Amino acid sequence: MLSDELGRRGKKMNEVDAFMIGVPKAGTTWLANVITQHPGIALSDPKEPDIVASHKGTFGRTDETPDWSRYDDCFSSDGIRIDASIHTFACPLAPERLASRAPSLLMLLCLREPVSRTVSHWNMIRDAKQDEKNGSDWSDFTTAWSDSRLRDDSLYGAAMARWLEHFPLEQFLIIDSQRMRAQPDRVLEEVESFLGLGTHSYDLDPRRHANTAMDRRPVTQLGRLVRGIFSIVPNWIKGPVVRSLQSRDINIYAAPLLSRTATPRSVGPEHISICADEICEDLAQFEALTGFSTSHWVGEIRSKR
Repeated sequence: MLSDELGRRGKKMNEVDAFMIGVPKAGTTWLANVITQHPGIALSDPKEPDIVASHKGTFGRTDETPDWSRYDDCFSSDGIRIDASIHTFACPLAPERLASRAPSLLMLLCLREPVSRTVSHWNMIRDAKQDEKNGSDWSDFTTAWSDSRLRDDSLYGAAMARWLEHFPLEQFLIIDSQRMRAQPDRVLEEVESFLGLGTHSYDLDPRRHANTAMDRRPVTQLGRLVRGIFSIVPNWIKGPVVRSLQSRDINIYAAPLLSRTATPRSVGPEHISICADEICEDLAQFEALTGFSTSHWVGEIRSKR
């Protein structure tokens, strides 16, 4: 079991047992929600508490020392405690912070072909106008790619090099998001084995609990008003309502009156020409460090040139 394995490896972190790290738009929302069906897993609530990393979402950055006590309110059930703050992977400070406190932590590393991931992430930010809200203008992809807050999430080799300075490769389970759709049952078996858990029967519909374009429909003025009112409702009141809606894949902010249709933008040669060379060079580093084959990603990128 995980607790025995952690005991053999070294000090166990009291607050959390494992991390689900990776990159935005790589299937972590689906995986996080599905594995919570396992009675032996306790997922952080919220999914991304952003306690350890200096990266607080796409735009937030801070060098403040982590407040480890915040974990006291992140778990309400027993089981292996998993923090699903995905931006932890690209954070340059997180590996050393975690290694100094809990060198035995296990990492579920969710990744996706990085050019399509970058464009999807860019679309999400633009649809929600998060760039404008944070004083930036990502309307031009060249400008967005030059911003480290987008680019760093797609440079897997650079991030992995930092992690391997503090953690052995055996403490990482690398998961390709494509396999979550093609082989969801096999992916979950690997997660169970990696965490030392027994098997469980899951709802494996990969369309459920996914972070889709429908979920990122731009919010209207009425939607912002509703969100603002809901934000001041105490957690003990709104918590059960939120969990009930999430369990049924209901996003009230995707309703027509509260949101509008997002602008479709697909990966094109113009995106490939801007970032492909740097990404492919980085993928070669990632493969050399981990042994994880990236040839299928490189082939997909080249096919879109």
